[in-house]
Amino acid sequence: MSKYFTVKRLAVLALLTALCHIGRIAFQFIPNVQPVTVILIIITLKMGTLDGLLVAITSMVISNMLLGMGPWTLYQITAYGIIVLLTSALKALYNRLKDHQNARRVIFAVFAGATGLIYGFVISIFSSQMFGVVNFWVYYAQGISFDLMHAAGNVAFFLVLEPTLVPIIQKRFMTSKG
Repeated sequence: MSKYFTVKRLAVLALLTALCHIGRIAFQFIPNVQPVTVILIIITLKMGTLDGLLVAITSMVISNMLLGMGPWTLYQITAYGIIVLLTSALKALYNRLKDHQNARRVIFAVFAGATGLIYGFVISIFSSQMFGVVNFWVYYAQGISFDLMHAAGNVAFFLVLEPTLVPIIQKRFMTSKG
């Protein structure tokens, strides 16, 4: 385990957690539009599932210290955990499409959009239970516009961040040992 969690890797994870936190704070004025989901997708695709889960947990806890801590923090961590696991399941496809950059970018931009809907659905399940909502589907339908904003934001963030963040991760953090 100590070979995996080197000082360099922990520093990288801390920087990526800070990036998620700053991205979440910077875009808080636009409901459900923030780069966190896309950053977690990229981390999972390029660094691994455990790294994606660690950044998801730490970024939610840290940013919720500022934005408001509550039971929803666990719901957010659960939703992001599901997204990280789904992304991990698609990692082989992402790697297989390395020679088809445009197709890969389009496919995973659509996937990023879908994760916005998945996130909203998972949060709605937990929130409806927390608030004692009788009809889940009515509750969910009332919030679908926010989920669609999350999805659209994810597509845009993926198209901008994937070609920017992936080379940085590969060049700066994955090439040398330590």
